[in-house]
Amino acid sequence: MVRAAVTGLGPVSSIGVGAAAFADALRAGRSGISRITGFDPSGFPYQNAGEVRGFDPAAHLRRLDPARWGRSSRFAASAARLALEDGGLDAGAFDPRRAHAVIGTTSGESQVAEALTAQIVDGGFAAQDPALLSQLPAGRLANAVSAELGLRGESLTIATACSASNYALGYAYDLLVTGEADVVLAGGADSVCRWAHAGFHRMGALAEKACAPFDRNRSGILTGEGGAVLLLETFEHARARGARVYAELLGYGLNCDARHPVAPDAASVAACMRLAHRNSGVKPEDVDYICAHGTGTPTNDLVEGKAVLEVFGDRPPPISSIKSMIGHTMGAACGFGAIAGVLAIDQGFLPPTVNWAEPDPGLPGIDAVPNTARTAQVRVVQNDGFAFGGNNAIVMLGAPE
Repeated sequence: MVRAAVTGLGPVSSIGVGAAAFADALRAGRSGISRITGFDPSGFPYQNAGEVRGFDPAAHLRRLDPARWGRSSRFAASAARLALEDGGLDAGAFDPRRAHAVIGTTSGESQVAEALTAQIVDGGFAAQDPALLSQLPAGRLANAVSAELGLRGESLTIATACSASNYALGYAYDLLVTGEADVVLAGGADSVCRWAHAGFHRMGALAEKACAPFDRNRSGILTGEGGAVLLLETFEHARARGARVYAELLGYGLNCDARHPVAPDAASVAACMRLAHRNSGVKPEDVDYICAHGTGTPTNDLVEGKAVLEVFGDRPPPISSIKSMIGHTMGAACGFGAIAGVLAIDQGFLPPTVNWAEPDPGLPGIDAVPNTARTAQVRVVQNDGFAFGGNNAIVMLGAPE
């Protein structure tokens, strides 16, 4: 059977750029939350987000002209370049026709859309900048990865919102194990934008200053941004070039209940966990750590926690949310979760849930790894991703053998 290896990690996040910096920040429980600078937030009562401050795409990109691409595309291409370099894979050392880019997103190039909207408001449709219009299509996120790395396989952007990176990783897994690909760059990218911040505020889902998943008094999310890309190869391809294998992508599970536009369903989430286990050849007792979707809203965390208790019983594995540190990075969220899970396997630690103060009595037995990273032997990780409309996607990662 063809197996899928994780050989490179490319995080561009509010707490660190590159695998080493990201791992150090996770261990330290560092927060990347600050006042928004990407737009004027002064009209909002809540003004914090997880922005990537001082991001310079020119420091990473070799082929793309950053001025011709939107912020999300620049995140995606930079993260992919970092993943390729982390994996020690030279851009000319593989068949580009068997190398693919699969990127998940929620908002696409919404900063570009907002800039174009401002031009229309000020001067009508004739005032729109053609160069800016060319940056708008969301499909450019994956195209940016392919153009930057010279890939000639599929270039696919998946827009299943907050679970999109797990969908991308699942698609990558299928490309590899069916023999259609040797190499896939998969993950997600999104940018902090006004409409998403406004939308979550109107829903009453934003926290004022800090995101506190699984805490009794959690109050909501903080939006975030960045790019999170993993370099995936078949084990045969990785071993032929002597690559370091961080982890194995064991499989994934997908389902969609479509019962409500925004409210998650515990039974459907539990069913997705069981699908992911079955498809990956994993039993609940094999799982050492769950990288939670863990948005910090009262409903989401309660539903996810109850699903975990249903599947794993009253003594589930530790479950933590890195959104407490980087915010909710939307389409990149599961990509960051997968990178955190791979680092947990490779370096033997559990990332913490920061800002945690008091257990939720509605979630007895849930160990949120509160506030401080924990040393642990981690062999199997479950990476949760749940999106609006009931689009659930879970990826399973394992120690390489």
